[in-house]
Amino acid sequence: MTELGPRETGRVRRRRVFYIPGFDPLQTRRYRQFYRQEGPAQAAISGYGLEVGAKPAGIAHGWSVKAQIDGEEVRAEVEVLVWADIIGSSMRRTIPATYGQMLRTAWVYVASGALFRLGRLRKGPTLAALYPVVMLSLQAVLAGLAGWGIGLGLAALLPGPLGLALGLGAGLGLAWAVLRLFQRADRRFLAYYLMHDYAFSARHWGAYPPRLDRRMTEFRARIRAAVAEEGVDEVLVVGHSSGAILGVTILADLLREGGAERSAALSFLSLGQVVPMVSFLPEAKRLRADLAYLAAQEAVTWVDVTAPGDGCAFALCDPVAVTGVAPEGKRWPLVISAAFSQTFSPERWRAMRYRWFRLHFQYMCAFDRPGDYDYFRITAGPLTLGARYRGRVPSKSRIERAMSGHRSVA
Repeated sequence: MTELGPRETGRVRRRRVFYIPGFDPLQTRRYRQFYRQEGPAQAAISGYGLEVGAKPAGIAHGWSVKAQIDGEEVRAEVEVLVWADIIGSSMRRTIPATYGQMLRTAWVYVASGALFRLGRLRKGPTLAALYPVVMLSLQAVLAGLAGWGIGLGLAALLPGPLGLALGLGAGLGLAWAVLRLFQRADRRFLAYYLMHDYAFSARHWGAYPPRLDRRMTEFRARIRAAVAEEGVDEVLVVGHSSGAILGVTILADLLREGGAERSAALSFLSLGQVVPMVSFLPEAKRLRADLAYLAAQEAVTWVDVTAPGDGCAFALCDPVAVTGVAPEGKRWPLVISAAFSQTFSPERWRAMRYRWFRLHFQYMCAFDRPGDYDYFRITAGPLTLGARYRGRVPSKSRIERAMSGHRSVA
């Protein structure tokens, strides 16, 4: 009699977790800190044990976890698949180059028709995409007004060519200084950061940049090796924000090459996804093909978690269906809500509800009143993702209407 494996039993003693961050230059530090702080906090709230340990041997960026949940002990090794260096190089832009990015990115989304279709899908992330354009334009106007004011003043004080030359020089110098001041204060405004984010996806009209494509191949090799590793019960890939886009293609390619033939369960958890921001662009043919392929695969479990309170994500939008590439026999993703307004206490929700950027990272943090979504039970608990959500119905508020004007696939 053949012994049942974790795919059939849904039980986990050892798990490999591969976390794919979004467009974030602080990838390893931020998520290690989240897990070390928020994991024990969630354990204390929910009544289980969780201990975060050192980075395991053979992993460049990550940590280990020991958990005692529902009377069972589980070990997990979390590896962060880092592409912060690619992000950092794309963000090293001069002020004029950033304004050039702004014009080009706006043109890509307007000319392709994607902006208007995204706006009909979800207002929150579309407004978030418009925010850096508005903020950078406002900064340019304020810099121009400051420069114009001092230039006009000097020209009035010193009539003639000398005053005009001094006024022009002083005006340009002050305008530049104001723009530099805004750039240095971008940790508060996030205009440059978000502009670089959207420009990165729009640069190739939705196609993957070659350097990122090569990095994704390296990620896929790491995941394939974990699937083949003895004693691993589940390989869980977690993609947050734009990291969910990378996860779709990495897993689709892994399954195409037969990379999930062992008994270990293969799972995909997408959090706060922004897939339509790319899949709606004309050259995102490979991503659209990967969405259609992954959605029909039996060898993977795909759960997509968002929340209407997260204004940066396409909340409860089925990324396959809204892109218009849902195949016959579609299985995935299971679209559910983290329901911030219910899983936070009323006091904490009042304090958090307008911290939009922070809420975009809440999926990896502790909840006061966790429902069936608990990031730490998923990544360190005794059940596979498939077993945990077996029989779970998708959110009734999910959006499945096909909205993309570009549906061709590679």
